[in-house]
Amino acid sequence: MHRVSALCSRASLFRKPFAAVPRWASSTSPVESSKIIESVRQSSSELVKLAVIDIDGVPRGKFISKDKFLSAATKNLAFCSVVFGWDCADVLYDNTKQVGWHTGYADLECKIDLRTHREVPWEANVPFFLMDFEDSSGRALEICPRSLLKRIAAQVKQAGFGQANIGFEYEWFNFKEDAKSLAAKAFTRPEHLTPGMFGYSLLRASQNKEFFHALMTQLGRFGVPVEGLHTETGPGVMEGAIQYSEAVEAADRAALFKMGVKEIAHGFGIMPSFMARVNTSLPGCGGHFHVNLQAADGTNAFVDAAAPHQMSKTFQHFLAGQLHCLPHVMPMLAPTVNSYKRLVEGFWAPTTPTWGIENRTVSFRVIPGGKSSRVEVRTAGADANPYLAAAASLASGLYGIKHQLPLPAAVTGNAYGTAAAAAVDVSQRLPSNLHDAARRMADSPLANELFGEVFVDHFTSTRIWEWRQFMKSVTDYELARYFEII
Repeated sequence: MHRVSALCSRASLFRKPFAAVPRWASSTSPVESSKIIESVRQSSSELVKLAVIDIDGVPRGKFISKDKFLSAATKNLAFCSVVFGWDCADVLYDNTKQVGWHTGYADLECKIDLRTHREVPWEANVPFFLMDFEDSSGRALEICPRSLLKRIAAQVKQAGFGQANIGFEYEWFNFKEDAKSLAAKAFTRPEHLTPGMFGYSLLRASQNKEFFHALMTQLGRFGVPVEGLHTETGPGVMEGAIQYSEAVEAADRAALFKMGVKEIAHGFGIMPSFMARVNTSLPGCGGHFHVNLQAADGTNAFVDAAAPHQMSKTFQHFLAGQLHCLPHVMPMLAPTVNSYKRLVEGFWAPTTPTWGIENRTVSFRVIPGGKSSRVEVRTAGADANPYLAAAASLASGLYGIKHQLPLPAAVTGNAYGTAAAAAVDVSQRLPSNLHDAARRMADSPLANELFGEVFVDHFTSTRIWEWRQFMKSVTDYELARYFEII
């Protein structure tokens, strides 16, 4: 069910020449940098909007004056390290080594990435840039998600490939709420934008056409081209597919898509939610993404016309690496307590490390199609940090290629069935909650090899913190179940 229309259009987009990657995804020469800086100088806006992406995938940033930007564009800016020292609710971690009271929350150096230049059409075209963190020696900060993906993307080229291509797609719920009204309701019983189960409904889309049109047009003008947008099954649910691009640019688009949807929706009195699952009686929200590797000559490295399903040896090893590494990197795809409420049988989400041809019940759905051949990573929820999800996928795939891992048999039919589940090695079963997933990643030599000990220690500490906060809470379920009867 999910993703049919988006994928039909996505196939044609993956067939486009790989060289057709937007300007901001390529390297920025001194001449290009000068042009970008000059365009900001000539902008009618007196402000510039800057953002960094934290460990949860949340954009954190500030507005600065145009003069400040012009003085800092080729230098660095200071940004408080607390953005890596607190959770998504701004509560300080007490278990991280890299940032904490013991570090004094000193400023970190931030470099403006001029390649990410955009203008925000719903904010009077204010210039916008993403930034990367650096440590005191000028090297990329190891705990920065965007820097991690840049490092993994560089490994793709070091392995002899031209680049990795990724296309993200998101499902999310929309509510007729704002921050104040939802807080007043204590986040209970929010009003859905529309009632009923209306997947692929042109009626519901037409009834909210101004919102639909604004998302498509304004996100496109923001440098986040949306190839398809439709209603999904569920009250007020929508799905958007973002045009594919090079890995880092794809993650930029994904992070800015979520930010843009929220900011545009606010103008319509709508609050979107990218939680993995907002209601136990409804399907969750996926953050699936499609991946292939481009060979140095620009062709699709996943294609071998003479092989079964046209899957090259490179594709087979890449996919085998995904399967092998998935249990070790789960928090990068399912980073919250709520993530694991989505990963249940019968709700369009995978529950085992499996693959299949055009199969939506597995973790990795292979979509053969000549030049557009690719794998859809279905484990990730809409709550995943796109930089970490992409890094996990690419690093796992490169591991499989490096070690020429053999590809196990594909699952045909229902991967939720007992036969498919029984075929999965017990040691490779997926963790069923955030605590187990974080502990497994923290203790995994494989994860530390792929991402480095500093990142793994920091990231898994933040996930264990997230679990601890949940365990201290008293849920509505507990109150309803035990309050009177026990």
